[in-house]
Amino acid sequence: MIKYIDEVDIQDKKVLLRVDYNVTLLPDFTIADDERIQRTLATIQYLLKKNNKLVILTHLDNPKERDDKYSLKPVVEKLQSFLPSYKIILVEDYESKEGKEKLANQKNDEVIVLENIRFNPGEKNNDEGFAKQLASLGEIFVNDAFGVSHRSHATVATLPRLLPSYGGLLMKKEVEMISKCTQNPQKPFVAVMGGAKTSTKLPVLDKLLGLADVLLLGGGIANTLLKNQGREIGKSIEDENHKGDAKRLMELSKQKNTLIVLPIDAVVALHKEDQKGIVKKITEISPDDMILDIGPETEALFGKNIANAKTVVWNGPVGYFENPEFRRGTDFVYYAIAQNDKAVTIVGGGETLTAISKKEYLDKITHISTGGGAMLGFIEKGTLPGLDALSN
Repeated sequence: MIKYIDEVDIQDKKVLLRVDYNVTLLPDFTIADDERIQRTLATIQYLLKKNNKLVILTHLDNPKERDDKYSLKPVVEKLQSFLPSYKIILVEDYESKEGKEKLANQKNDEVIVLENIRFNPGEKNNDEGFAKQLASLGEIFVNDAFGVSHRSHATVATLPRLLPSYGGLLMKKEVEMISKCTQNPQKPFVAVMGGAKTSTKLPVLDKLLGLADVLLLGGGIANTLLKNQGREIGKSIEDENHKGDAKRLMELSKQKNTLIVLPIDAVVALHKEDQKGIVKKITEISPDDMILDIGPETEALFGKNIANAKTVVWNGPVGYFENPEFRRGTDFVYYAIAQNDKAVTIVGGGETLTAISKKEYLDKITHISTGGGAMLGFIEKGTLPGLDALSN
């Protein structure tokens, strides 16, 4: 059973707080979207109000070694703007003399952020020695990083077992909201799945068969299933390794009474950088075409299903949204979900969040999840390595 910070009394403690500040940096090293930082502020402020000293642990990107390009400096600057009454201090090396002094002499109005924990290979290797080093820096551990809780990394799976450990307020909300969809969803339940990768989506699609009434598929997963049906998909992204799974999914959907809806038309071009797409029926795709978005007839089909739903889960854009010419389908899915005010709606995934980050009506979505893989993993298994570690 996980205990959350608002269910216990944590006061006057040195708290190690794991968050997910894996934000996208622009070429000038400014942050493209600070949503992930903002979503942790409730937990940070809750702990600070109770006179705790915070040491924040997070990663940025996936560096193989220490590299200034992946420094948390822009993150610290952004966090400072949200917490003007506190001094946010970046400790570049907690084992150095200077680092040890900053940690030992931390004042109540200081929040310490340890430099990118993936600079240490012990993080991804789930090294117990590394976890023990970090555990020695605090008295309490709090995990508010739902977005990385599907990873068996040192600060996610091992560190919580070494200290009294709790879930943060964002973690609590993520678990409660996604559980609503998986344990007793209101029907009809419609799931929308897109994105480029088929392999990460397959296990969760297995879980959704029988749970969801309708699966609306776009992107790489849809292409893979279309090709399996003998359709020409030209040069579109697909997953050759999962032909057998595609066939199995279609057969299983009939047994489990879940309708799989694939695109009936598409916006195609010769290259994804092209500035003009052409709408074609799926039956008219040529060997040179690249499917880059769903077409207007598919939008109408998807929109009808979304409008009738009482529960909607969406993970993954349905087209190559990075090029404005091919983002209309993804925008359409977003607005269709936002306009359904009678449904519980959950949207998640890194690419999905990027695609909708500047949109209006975000307040119309019941819950925007900070996790992509974590959201899918939690739907699939009902737990995650990070949650298991907090339960022990």
